[in-house]
Amino acid sequence: MKKSNVAVVLGIVFAVIIVFVLGILALFKTSSKGKTTESMLKHIKVEEKTPVKASISLDDNTLFDELPEISKYPLSVTANADVNIEIMTSPEKAGKDYEAWLIDVAENFNREGVTTDDGRTIGLSVRSVSSGLAADYIISNKHTPQLFTPSNYLWGEYVNANGGSVTVKNDRLVGNTAGLLIDKNSEYKTFEDIIKAVQDGKINIGYTNPQTSSTGMNLLLSILKMGDDNMFSDAGIESFTKFQQNIPFVAYNTMQMRDSAQKGTLDGMILEYQTYTNEPNINKMYDFVPFGVRHDNPLYVVNEEYLNDAELDAIDKINTYLMDDSSQRIATKYGFNANDDYTTNVSFTGSEVNKALEMYKSNKDNGKDIIAVFVADCSGSMFGDPINQLKESLSNGMQYINENNYVGLVSYSDDVTIEVPIEKFDMNQKAYFQGGINGLTANGSTASYDAVVVAMDMIEKAKADKPDAKAMIFLLSDGYQNVGYGLNTISPALEESHIPVYTISYTADADTDAMRKLSEINEAATINADSEDIVYKIKSLFNSQM
Repeated sequence: MKKSNVAVVLGIVFAVIIVFVLGILALFKTSSKGKTTESMLKHIKVEEKTPVKASISLDDNTLFDELPEISKYPLSVTANADVNIEIMTSPEKAGKDYEAWLIDVAENFNREGVTTDDGRTIGLSVRSVSSGLAADYIISNKHTPQLFTPSNYLWGEYVNANGGSVTVKNDRLVGNTAGLLIDKNSEYKTFEDIIKAVQDGKINIGYTNPQTSSTGMNLLLSILKMGDDNMFSDAGIESFTKFQQNIPFVAYNTMQMRDSAQKGTLDGMILEYQTYTNEPNINKMYDFVPFGVRHDNPLYVVNEEYLNDAELDAIDKINTYLMDDSSQRIATKYGFNANDDYTTNVSFTGSEVNKALEMYKSNKDNGKDIIAVFVADCSGSMFGDPINQLKESLSNGMQYINENNYVGLVSYSDDVTIEVPIEKFDMNQKAYFQGGINGLTANGSTASYDAVVVAMDMIEKAKADKPDAKAMIFLLSDGYQNVGYGLNTISPALEESHIPVYTISYTADADTDAMRKLSEINEAATINADSEDIVYKIKSLFNSQM
């Protein structure tokens, strides 16, 4: 065969091989992309029930009514003395590693055998509870320690404005500041410039729920103040709503916000300096821009008028010990007492804090519709306490869902049932929603991801009439899927939909890893709780997201 003919044949063979390889790659790409919602629905058995109304409670309950027993937040240090004083503290002062300042100092104090003026030994116990939750305990009188040290003074103002009683003992235990973290390559380097860039849609930042987070509350007040000294004027509220329009999501907790920032979803986030300086992977990526009121961890006496002389004497000596040089050196080692050159002349009252939180609840969605589907696990593994808690948390949490939202309910075990189709959450829909909740029973297998696909389809159809609506799914489950589609199969379609799936685990041995992976796809949060605190946690989630 001539060389030219050989070359032609080889060229043809090579071309065929290339086409074959490209075809295989295209097929692989198509299969790896996953199935569409529509194609997956063809293989899911879906029942549509006729909704039934049930009576709903019109009681104006508060989050205080659902506070878990304080035993859910055990003491980090337990005192055993003649006069025992408990201090309830924000977590950055009583956790692990660089967050252990109060634990270290309390243990040192207890070893030294400090006594009252009349010779009785003093013991200091430490309980770590987030500032907002601790304030709720004190206001409700469900648990009242003798001492309270939140991250900033705003929570003290909040407590006193809502019927609690705290008195300032020390306006600074350890110094700290709230900050906006911004990408080191960003051109925006001041608080005002960063906020304006967000308002203009140039960058995305994340922040935590101001109803529970000290830094989140500080940011909310600062943005309102930036709009107008009279924070609740049209200009002040417009400053917040313009900011909120360009926020991809409000993080349920700091961990969710950090993960999103590190994955590149966000150009910045909010954080306290003490955490920032101790996290190399964060401080290498971001510059720290302080803002708002300082986080100087004030010390409050709780219900001072009810304390006896020995307790008041003990509190004096504890305060002195916390402020001595050795205690403060430990604080400095852990990253506190930095940024002391940052000062601010702004201040806020308790009534302003309350009004800002009310404004946040009514304006956080900027008039946009919210479409949400609640997906309830009714498999056999949810039998007993888990299904009862699921039903109770949905029933009690309904009051925190705004009436202008659009809500549906799905249940599942072996198959999927649309209990209540998506409609505006007015009084009529609430009655149907409650009827759907009442009918939930647990039995059968667990087709969790089939149910998520059905919820996605419901939302996509509802968005045809409301294309700008904000969509979300709440999956309430123990996380153990054993029939139907798997997570890997539905993930591409879920990612393409951009619908966040908030997962709520109802049992202590839940498959939290699977729940977390599902939530991480579109920047949602996972809540792990048991029967003692799930009602409070889910109501808090609804209050921030719905």
